[in-house]
Amino acid sequence: MAEPVAAPRPDDEEFLRRAFDMAELAYENGNHPFGAILVDQDGEVLLEAENGYLPDGDMTAHAERLIATAASKTFEPEELAECTLYSSAEPCAMCAGAIYWAGIGRVVYGLSEERLKTITGNHPENPTLSMPCRTVFAAGQRKVEVVGPLLEDEAAEQHEGVWD
Repeated sequence: MAEPVAAPRPDDEEFLRRAFDMAELAYENGNHPFGAILVDQDGEVLLEAENGYLPDGDMTAHAERLIATAASKTFEPEELAECTLYSSAEPCAMCAGAIYWAGIGRVVYGLSEERLKTITGNHPENPTLSMPCRTVFAAGQRKVEVVGPLLEDEAAEQHEGVWD
């Protein structure tokens, strides 16, 4: 089950900013500004993903879901339980489910889903769900530690002017 409050680790901000870099890369590549990375317990970056909405218009190609899928195909469950997924924004319900099923043990995110919804409004390419990732994780049998929002103002800056 998800812990309602978890303290950040000393290197969380550094890794979260790397997820922000992936979000910036996504935007430079014509996608929505979302990015994520997967880091093992020793601080090694295992996977990186940017939002994959384009070129196919795949509404399920969120960076976190792409990482969860790749991670579950690549690493053993015992390894993933010790990994942290850093995401530029709070994982949506779909991504939280994918993270849970992949067995990733920890999530750190920048921009909250609630604040993202205020930024995007009712944009057709981001029909934001009002469901915190902690709610999804709490419904499961496996513990997922959650830290966030962290560096939220910095994360929000990546969305300025994008959803107008």
